[in-house]
Amino acid sequence: MKLAMIYSFLKNDLAVIEEAVNDTIKSDNPVLREASSQLLQAGGKRIRPVFVLLGGKFGDYDIERMKAVAVSLELIHTASLVHDDVIDEAELRRGEPTIKSRWDNRIAMYTGDYIFARSLENLSVLENPRAHQILAGTMVELCLGEIEQIRDKYNIEQNLRTYLRRVKRKTALLIAASCRLGAIAANAEPAHERALYQYGYYVGMSYQIIDDVLDFTASEKELGKPAGSDLLQGNITLPVLFSMEDHEFKKELEHVFQQKEDLTAAQLQSLIEKVQSNGSIERSLELSDRYLKKAYQALNKLPANRAKQTLKGIAKYIGKRRA
Repeated sequence: MKLAMIYSFLKNDLAVIEEAVNDTIKSDNPVLREASSQLLQAGGKRIRPVFVLLGGKFGDYDIERMKAVAVSLELIHTASLVHDDVIDEAELRRGEPTIKSRWDNRIAMYTGDYIFARSLENLSVLENPRAHQILAGTMVELCLGEIEQIRDKYNIEQNLRTYLRRVKRKTALLIAASCRLGAIAANAEPAHERALYQYGYYVGMSYQIIDDVLDFTASEKELGKPAGSDLLQGNITLPVLFSMEDHEFKKELEHVFQQKEDLTAAQLQSLIEKVQSNGSIERSLELSDRYLKKAYQALNKLPANRAKQTLKGIAKYIGKRRA
């Protein structure tokens, strides 16, 4: 089953949000308008708006309030991807040329800044100080996660705690905030708000771990970028962390990283094959499953309704995701 089928009953509301997202980033400047529209037009799962809408189903659901939150969360995610591509020197995103590859780093950075600003401006219609504080705090953590990733590039002296904190900041907190802010916008009960936040956090952790696994196991066509791209960019993900427990693997990786300025995919092929066969993929998926189990436990605190069943379905889909 495709992911969109799981939340198909939200189709009409998601169409409203999609239109609002595109309207929000419109600009009179032709370069800014085209650059900011490019990534949105390339598609994406829009999973953060979905979580906002589902969170709102546990309270007084109003599409106008949901729209304000959902658009802002999707734009923050989009802006972070634009900046990510500059940092990673990525040429492709979702199989299409990145903004930095079509224009340059300066255009990409200002485009990301513009989208961030439009996100904050859009949420201003929601008259709830807590919502603004939570969103601002999430953006701070997101930026810290990005800084940590830059700092730790090609650094083989990392541990599991470092990795999990980075995943939390880069991915999990934005998904958790999506669930939580949907609940807040709908004036849901505090206990339900907390349960939704916990669910989003655990699902987000699982989602990113599986993403890191797919970088080694999925095809270039499925990924929209070459397999092993994270390692080529010097990003130490969970399968590599587990692999580095083997002294010989770590020694080989250290040697390869000494040539980071001229590093090629071919030079990493031996390491990629070892990651694929040494059991680190399976261990990574086991940790992902542990987070998903906690996500299901968080859902037990919520009343039974269609949204709860949909959240279960999304968690199940994420656990089985292989592309």
